[in-house]
Amino acid sequence: MYYYILLFTLLFCITCKNPGTTLRTSAVSKDSSTLLPRQLTKEELEQKKISEWLQKYTIEQKIGQLIMIGINDRTSLQYKDSLISDIQSGKIGGIILFEKNISKTSTSPFLTLKGLIDSCQKFSTLKLFISIDEEGGKVHRLKEKYGFIRFPSAFEVGKSGRPDTMLNLSIQMAQQLHTLGINVNFAPCVDIAVNPNNPIIAKVQRSYSANPDTVSYFAEAFVSGHQKMNIITTLKHFPGHGSSTNDTHKGIADVTNTWTKKELTPYSYLIQKNLLDAVLSCHVTNCILDDQCIPATLSKKITTHLLRDSLGFKGVVFSDDMQMHAISQTYGFTESIKMAINAGVDVLVFGNNVNISDRMSGKQLHETLLNLYKSKAITEQRINEAFIRVMLLKEKYKLI
Repeated sequence: MYYYILLFTLLFCITCKNPGTTLRTSAVSKDSSTLLPRQLTKEELEQKKISEWLQKYTIEQKIGQLIMIGINDRTSLQYKDSLISDIQSGKIGGIILFEKNISKTSTSPFLTLKGLIDSCQKFSTLKLFISIDEEGGKVHRLKEKYGFIRFPSAFEVGKSGRPDTMLNLSIQMAQQLHTLGINVNFAPCVDIAVNPNNPIIAKVQRSYSANPDTVSYFAEAFVSGHQKMNIITTLKHFPGHGSSTNDTHKGIADVTNTWTKKELTPYSYLIQKNLLDAVLSCHVTNCILDDQCIPATLSKKITTHLLRDSLGFKGVVFSDDMQMHAISQTYGFTESIKMAINAGVDVLVFGNNVNISDRMSGKQLHETLLNLYKSKAITEQRINEAFIRVMLLKEKYKLI
């Protein structure tokens, strides 16, 4: 018994004289745990993904993602169609549909249009943006005479004073788009009805209200309804077309003396709500915002400094139709493309609603952009910026 007591006392003394033994063991154990791989943060994972995209895709493929075209009067894809080649070779990243792409002779215009969209996606490595202007009212490509659902104008809905009505209508509209395979809606129109005689906005009932807060609330409902059905919405027309007196389809529309800061309210509101994925620029001239009086789509002061730097927008900027006379007749084809990309536009839209001789193929547009890059008129950094924004948006809406 005495022997065991002596042994226990001896061991206790040794431990007391060398307390670091236990501490060192713990330290080794703690250090060993740090050898396990650290879990990457959300931001680090995104940066890793972006780096992989930049390495994986060629400059030619990146440029293709910055081009969206109208497909003329096609209602189906035929064998050896040049559009198939443009899609397969990655010359375009999206198409825009109009009423002329709905078959007037088919027994089921709905199924025929869906077939056209499915065919386009089948030939694309990266899923295409399939876009349409579906606001309701007069800007309503999917008309009821073809078997589609009728939707009231923005003015009609805004007059009701019920954003919840807008939400329900938006979900219904988005369900129809989703079933067809359309993934981008160039809507809602958030122009404030500043000028009640505006020929392109108020007079055709495209504005919810003359009150910027009302427009903001109805736009929020519209966007939320579409997002529930995984449809991208695009607020338009930045930085505000509601005070114009002219139509940019026909020529220059100068809003310098009529534009007010409240026209930015819906954009600022939805950015703060983290609901704004895409914006469509317009071709109005606003010398208050750009002292050189350059149309908004071509103005870095408006598209980058105002929209991105001041308002904090991080998403995709689509151009309004680059073939509108407001810029095409003043700046010319190549110059306007160069200016738009350098201003901060990410996706150039060419509706091809022009004379046959002026219509552009994806191949022609791609070649123009590639030549601008090769001549260093557009930098690789700017192409990469636009490409990454497009890819992040496509990934968010499960198009990658």
